[in-house]
Amino acid sequence: MKPSDKLFAIKFIHTLIWLFFVSIIFYILYAGISGSINIYTWISVGLVIGEGIVLVLFKMFCPLTLIARKYSNSTKDNFDIFLPNWIAKYNKEIFTTIFIFALILVLIRVLTKYF
Repeated sequence: MKPSDKLFAIKFIHTLIWLFFVSIIFYILYAGISGSINIYTWISVGLVIGEGIVLVLFKMFCPLTLIARKYSNSTKDNFDIFLPNWIAKYNKEIFTTIFIFALILVLIRVLTKYF
């Protein structure tokens, strides 16, 4: 397989994983807004926290980014994922903010239900 094909495969997989995590972050937000908190909400929260731990362990880089670096010398923020450059650049800031807001909403819903 050519390096360009390997990079394409990594970008494709990376984009699918990104879509999954963005989807569950918005699911958590939906649960917090609607109050429909269930086991899937907590599984989603756990998965996002797990992703955060992985990022911390890899010095704030996705492991797929490190693998993709072997096949590209691009300095663009989106060299390893099919996203507009500005989203790739501010991805962590954007979606961490949304996640924290969503998690606060969920916790408020849970706490007001029981207190």
